[in-house]
Amino acid sequence: MTLTDIDIARQARPQPITEIARKLDIPDDALELFGKTKAKVSNDYLSSLEQRGKLILVTAVSPTPAGEGKTTTSVGLGDGLNALGKRVAVCLREPSLGPCFGVKGGAAGGGYAQVVPMEELNLHFTGDFHAIGTAHNMLSALLDNHIYWGNKKEIDLRRVSWRRVMDMNDRALRRLVLSLGGVANGFPREGGFDITVASEVMAIFCLSSGLGDLTRRLGNIVVGENREKQMVTASDLQAEGSMSVLLRQALQPNLVQTLEGTPVFVHGGPFANIAHGCNSVLATRGALGCADYVVTEAGFGADLGAEKFFDIKCRKAGLEPSASVVVASVRALKYHGGVERGDLGKEDVAALERGLANLDRHLSNLAKFGVPSVVALNRFPTDKDSEIAAVESFCARRGDEFSLCTHWAEGSKGTLDLARRVVGLVDGGVSKFKPLYEDGLGLWEKIQCIVSEIYRGSEAIADKVVRDKLSQWQSVGYGKFPVCMAKTQYSFSTDPRLRGAPEDHVVPVREVRLSAGAEFVVAICGEIMTMPGLPSKPAATSIHIDERGLTQGLF
Repeated sequence: MTLTDIDIARQARPQPITEIARKLDIPDDALELFGKTKAKVSNDYLSSLEQRGKLILVTAVSPTPAGEGKTTTSVGLGDGLNALGKRVAVCLREPSLGPCFGVKGGAAGGGYAQVVPMEELNLHFTGDFHAIGTAHNMLSALLDNHIYWGNKKEIDLRRVSWRRVMDMNDRALRRLVLSLGGVANGFPREGGFDITVASEVMAIFCLSSGLGDLTRRLGNIVVGENREKQMVTASDLQAEGSMSVLLRQALQPNLVQTLEGTPVFVHGGPFANIAHGCNSVLATRGALGCADYVVTEAGFGADLGAEKFFDIKCRKAGLEPSASVVVASVRALKYHGGVERGDLGKEDVAALERGLANLDRHLSNLAKFGVPSVVALNRFPTDKDSEIAAVESFCARRGDEFSLCTHWAEGSKGTLDLARRVVGLVDGGVSKFKPLYEDGLGLWEKIQCIVSEIYRGSEAIADKVVRDKLSQWQSVGYGKFPVCMAKTQYSFSTDPRLRGAPEDHVVPVREVRLSAGAEFVVAICGEIMTMPGLPSKPAATSIHIDERGLTQGLF
């Protein structure tokens, strides 16, 4: 009988979290315990540490329904480094309830490369997302309350840009009319909800360097414009103080462990296709102060996750990654080569070789940032030796490191080779990291740079109103911000049906949003939803508590 992920997780006997903390020399008085297996770590303690570790990014080919296993590989690599006797910490994002109860299911790795406690991690965990959603909606309430009590800032109801959030997929909330029901309920206006992980508060939370920086950034959030088209901020509404109070405890990174007892910081979780898709700066910096090797991941494929990790997170936090791992699977590569999902178990070297164009594009893009890469081929049971050999041969021709990984089935034993190769790159000091573009480049020029250099498109296009907004923001001092591209994760283009490595496509920018607190500009390309909907059969309809009191259907 094959054990499921949850079966494996339930058989685990996690170590007390105080013992996990001691592996990183974190003292007991720096921990705030949440039961026996999870804790928050004091930012005062973490900020006192000298940054000594080397940072390793785990990214992937463009995601497919076949699966790549990026989080599983991140966990497996951490365990592999730990098995080599290295002092290591893994840094991951927190899962959102929306995908867990919608389509995706849990997000704590899988097989014998998992983070525990798995159920708690995928549900409410330590309450961080609830705090972020509450802080966001506190600002929404203060905004509408200000308008109700005389509107001294003369906020134009037609130009209110701040929406509400909840951590659930609910398409019915995308566009609403608020304040109906008479005079006592305020002034009716159009509004709506985004999912919590799309909130600018989430992005601010993950990019802040501490409580003071968090408060400053929250105050800089632009909620709308007044009748003179001047920006109105959260600080104009005196909202940043109460928001930071709600976020104070949440801002401390969470410490948990893998099945093999490797320390893992799980903190923050912005969406990768509509935000920057990385865990918090505080957790990453804290890990770099505690460990010699720090493994982290960025969401989706390298064109979205890695680009934003380098150009937004590393740029803003002063991080310098030493190596990157590109996760691929035979199944995913055959999908990019044109094979449909139902036929991916059949041997097809020709299709796989066509699909290698996607991997080749990601590797070429990563080289532009000066970061050396290892290809981690995540082995599935249906993979054929001929297909694996084709990927290894491709990497050899390119001159890239290659490692066949079996961590899902074997834990750290299945990533020892990958761990050795990563250590070789890191200790070799060959990384010469640099962002893709300079701060001084114009906002539209930054968009064009990403389109041409990363997506390999012919050009970005936008209506005059979009270009005018960018020019306006640039003229008032926001031109130095990086750009956060929001597009489909399934293709280098904005058409999710274009697999492989399309070229010379046009990228339409239909909307731009100023995230003045997060300090980046969001360029929305194609059809991207900031509030997802549920599928025809949501995962939620299969989730229940059985007669033994165990949660079923979540994984």
